Amino acid sequence: MDREKLQEFRKKLLARRREVEQEAARHAEEGRNVEADIARDPADRANDTYTKEVSFSLSSSQTALLQMIDGALGRIADGIYGTCLSCGRDIDLKRLEAVPWTRYDIDCQTRMEEASNAERRTGT
Repeated sequence: MDREKLQEFRKKLLARRREVEQEAARHAEEGRNVEADIARDPADRANDTYTKEVSFSLSSSQTALLQMIDGALGRIADGIYGTCLSCGRDIDLKRLEAVPWTRYDIDCQTRMEEASNAERRTGT
């Protein structure tokens, strides 16, 4: 991949990273701000608990996305960005445009997802 294209992906990843950090901080703050007042109706307290759990789960999934983005930025720095970590083939540019933090080409990603789904079905 040429240097200009790598810089374009790097800028895109850094921008997405900033967005996710802001979203994660906002969700974590929302979770902390949900009040569970003892004098309130049990249904309201249950709703507050649910809202808090959703807010914290969103921030943890966003943390995982941040880790994937950081991994992609590391691969750019290491000179291996755009190469499938499983098979070593180049990842299609259209896939990188859609999911710039991807680690795998579409074939390897599909195989991994199918294997994961099979494991869940069989319980192994």
